[in-house]
Amino acid sequence: MKYVAGKILTQNGFEEGYIGFERDEIVEKGKTNPPQKPVAKGLICPFFINAHTHVGDSFVKYRNITLPKKLEELVEPPNGLKFKLLNEASEEEIIEGMEKSIDIMEKTGTKHFYDFREEGIKGICQLKTALRLWKTSATILSRPEELKYDKKEIDLLLRNSDGIGLSSISDWDYSELEKIAKDTHGKKKIFAIHASERIREDINQIIDLKPSFLVHMIKATKQDLEIVKENNIPIVICPRSNKFFGIKIDLEKIKNSGIKIIFGTDNTMINSPDIIDEIKFIKRNYNCFTTEELLIMNTYGARKALNHDSFILGLNQKADFIVLDEKTLKPLYISIC
Repeated sequence: MKYVAGKILTQNGFEEGYIGFERDEIVEKGKTNPPQKPVAKGLICPFFINAHTHVGDSFVKYRNITLPKKLEELVEPPNGLKFKLLNEASEEEIIEGMEKSIDIMEKTGTKHFYDFREEGIKGICQLKTALRLWKTSATILSRPEELKYDKKEIDLLLRNSDGIGLSSISDWDYSELEKIAKDTHGKKKIFAIHASERIREDINQIIDLKPSFLVHMIKATKQDLEIVKENNIPIVICPRSNKFFGIKIDLEKIKNSGIKIIFGTDNTMINSPDIIDEIKFIKRNYNCFTTEELLIMNTYGARKALNHDSFILGLNQKADFIVLDEKTLKPLYISIC
């Protein structure tokens, strides 16, 4: 039997206590000191969910390349530098880069991530290959190879992934998006899309696509956010990525809207896919969230907002948790099943 002690994160905040675990299962839980010396003492949290990644571009980080800081020049499909590099890279290089990002996530407390997977069926297969040796899992949101609707391709993508994750409506002929969204909903799969990142986009057109969640919404107006709230659609925020492009998010405005907020690390060629780094960045640059709130949002909150499997740190549950140093948030102990 092993023990960890300190402050256990619940859906309502921290409570003092300890957890005893063996054979990947929590078998003891108490509010006093553990019966023997714990292997770690700190903030005991369920594993994080990283709600937005592009792990396919991880390989770019390991090349000696100066990246442009204009959003459209780097990541806008189909002519952004990212897509040129993806076309040039070997499959081995892309998969190796993905594995490095998955390794980082696993070592920093992320057990599951939501990936917007470029390059059609090839991109899906690459990520599934990269995931084979890891306990960390992914929700794969695919996208067609070109900015157009092809029923056969969409059917193929939906058979092999968890849904569709697209760039913004500004990149597409809207009628094509309507067809893709309709097919995705017909298969009862996830439809997600970037929205109002570089410029404000028509919120009514976005809502009409019935997205499961939106990514960014930086340029959204207060009225836009009210509409999103009315439709109970979560927003995934990626502050570090946005800062790279010189874009600052009004997090307080989004928080005050009452919308469910989740966090992601976005493009792995820019940032490490480490949710702890995202939390630290938010703490340094914004004053609207406490550490406790941020940890809840990236664990219990993300699971609820994304309709992911529910999980609590309770008896007879998997011993899936991370212990963080209370001051630095450095991982002290990781138990992953």
